[in-house]
Amino acid sequence: MRTVAIIPARYDSSRLKGKPLADLCGKPMIWWVYTQVCKSEKIDAVYVATDHEAIAQVCAQHKMAYVMTSPDNRTSTERIYEAAQTIPADLYLCINGDEPLIDPLLIEQILPSEIAGFFAANLMTKIHSPVEAVDDSNIKVVTDCDGYALFMSRSPIPHPKSSIHFDFYKHLGVLAYSMEALRFFAETPKGAIEKIEDINELRFIEHGKKLKMIPVEAHMLSVDTPKDLDYVRGIIQQKLEQGEIQL
Repeated sequence: MRTVAIIPARYDSSRLKGKPLADLCGKPMIWWVYTQVCKSEKIDAVYVATDHEAIAQVCAQHKMAYVMTSPDNRTSTERIYEAAQTIPADLYLCINGDEPLIDPLLIEQILPSEIAGFFAANLMTKIHSPVEAVDDSNIKVVTDCDGYALFMSRSPIPHPKSSIHFDFYKHLGVLAYSMEALRFFAETPKGAIEKIEDINELRFIEHGKKLKMIPVEAHMLSVDTPKDLDYVRGIIQQKLEQGEIQL
């Protein structure tokens, strides 16, 4: 099974424009993500999928494989689907481009032993802070007894009416798709709930497609704001000084 990881890198981020090019201790953020993903021995190839020439130039400068995609793509999943048209694989991983210290072993937990036809999966992790539960940038998820997504929301779900003894989970920016799943997403219009919540994965759920949720223990350092950028930069600088990572 050939597995390819694709990192969507859009220039015009609504919260932090040019985010993939943000400097983190002398290297652009997209370089950190790409380098971490490349450490996995179970991923056959890694590409950046971008819509902007400045990001493409940085990829070329740092010898990172990349493909140009349309600026008209409305979601990262659509961008992955377009890139997949020229990159043959059995399984496509979508890795968010704002996780500069993502653990390659964490990514590997989404890999199935085999796939046939439609396959879509997403990592999720337990929420440990009440602040995370009410933060609408964290997408909460509930699953059925077999681990497939029942619903996703930016609101805390389920509502703790009868008991507070429940573990809340949020989805992570690591997803896996077969070509059939990518094609379904690209050719299926947004449902009413996806439009309201603005959550890509609801396209599968609303149309009765199975989305496997895989629980992992993760402490992600994502970058959405200048404040996040400063925090992550400090973490990286500390790791460099301690010799935990190298440029």
